[in-house]
Amino acid sequence: MIENEKVEEMFLVLDDKLEKTVSVLKEDFAAIRAGRANPHVLDKLMVEAYGGTSPLQQLGNVATADARCLVISPWDKSLLKAIEKAILASNIGITPTNDGTVIRLVFPELTEERRRDLVKQVRKMGEDAKIAVRNNRREAMETLKKLKNGKEISEDEAKNCEIDVEEAVKKSIEEVDKVVAAKEKDLMTV
Repeated sequence: MIENEKVEEMFLVLDDKLEKTVSVLKEDFAAIRAGRANPHVLDKLMVEAYGGTSPLQQLGNVATADARCLVISPWDKSLLKAIEKAILASNIGITPTNDGTVIRLVFPELTEERRRDLVKQVRKMGEDAKIAVRNNRREAMETLKKLKNGKEISEDEAKNCEIDVEEAVKKSIEEVDKVVAAKEKDLMTV
């Protein structure tokens, strides 16, 4: 490895961006439902409460009642209508049932056609993540080129760094492929 602060910083930034790309993809996949009750579909749900908006997790408890049912128990029962409204306004495709004390979300079985649509969506999200990874590679290569042109690193050092960048990008793309494959398998499992 080259002893150059700017090169080290470039690699730290690259590694951070690559890790974030994969973790954001995993978070996004958690929100895609696979016919089973998954509390993560509500992770990004914001509810209008107390004169502002708050994440659902700060307003109550979300629990899995069984394989296809989530139960939302707000700490303040006056928020039931607001939570129900937020769920309806979100695009999760499930109609909530409000019994006056809790809200139940029953996940219907996915049809074969819907599973295939979700797999297409997952593949597109995976491709978008790969594009982000390649953009990170381009930025790192441009940084190396500037350092080489500014005579801060030698030609050989630049070549070695480019090889290291390619290796990091390759690992990240493989990780994206693994995550996509796992989600596809999850979606297609009945």
